[in-house]
Amino acid sequence: MRRRILVMVAAAALACMGLMLCGCNGSNNYQPPLKEATVAPPVIGEEGTLRVGVNTENPPLAGMGSGKIIGIDVDIAAAMADSLGLKVSIVDVGSDAAAAIAEGKVDVVMGIDAANAEADYWTSPSYLPTGIALFALSPDAGVPAPDSGATFAAQVSSKSAWAVSNEFGQDALTSTNSLSDAFAALQAGTVQYVAADAIIGLYAAHGQGLDVSVVAMLMKPSGYCMAVSAENADLQQAAGDALANLVSNGTIDVIERKWLGASVALDGLQVIGDGSALTDEGGDAAADDQAASDGTDESGSSEADGSGDSGSDSGNGDSGSDSSDDSSGDSDGDNSSEDEE
Repeated sequence: MRRRILVMVAAAALACMGLMLCGCNGSNNYQPPLKEATVAPPVIGEEGTLRVGVNTENPPLAGMGSGKIIGIDVDIAAAMADSLGLKVSIVDVGSDAAAAIAEGKVDVVMGIDAANAEADYWTSPSYLPTGIALFALSPDAGVPAPDSGATFAAQVSSKSAWAVSNEFGQDALTSTNSLSDAFAALQAGTVQYVAADAIIGLYAAHGQGLDVSVVAMLMKPSGYCMAVSAENADLQQAAGDALANLVSNGTIDVIERKWLGASVALDGLQVIGDGSALTDEGGDAAADDQAASDGTDESGSSEADGSGDSGSDSGNGDSGSDSSDDSSGDSDGDNSSEDEE
């Protein structure tokens, strides 16, 4: 009897081992269960696919890397499409979001600066804050007063440099050829602050392996929104809810940390000035800043952090970004335009 029990136990163990081996051998072919699509034509233009427009001239929101469109907005778009049970197709629409939506090239457009949004389309609440920020090496650096003698670095002829000159005087500003040089000056201690767009500044500093803090704003924070056709109320509701969920459940925070090394928190920061000087003749003449890459891979993170391309694949088992490189095939995904128009 005892021997019979031992034989039965051994047989059961072998059966379990066989099942485990089968599971291991078949793991490479595993596909996650398909989610049921929550929207379909005519709410979207293509069955089973959310077509998302981005501007590849605006890294790290979107840019070109290794022949494909990558960036914060690409990862967010993939996560949003997945939550809707759809694949995602990324389309470079340049800076003309209104035309892309009106002509039916895309269903939604990401990366719309709320401060420059047009009346031709509906925009979601902001999913990513931005604005001209002051960076310091320590969160305890304090907020500089106009007569404090504080020193600043900003990229030459940029809107950030113009804002520093307007608020603190030309003598307080060290103009640099690049945003990387500005952060190098901060690290060397030759200046106390760097002025730059909040998103692009964090991206540039992260690429240089520099831990910085945003201590104040040189203008009231704005934010990046999603645009949808003003006539498409169903998609406004569906995509807007999906995007809001990504904000509330922390998904966008994870994507921000992947690309920027930190999530972006601008609420509660002291605002120095109101940014109105940027709309006068000098402000309009100021060029956009650029942040050069310093050792970051195309995912926006150092290769050692293991973040890879998280968030860029659709949960429906396909690669998330079927990129359509319509206009910016020569754009370098490692260069960032600051203070987007």
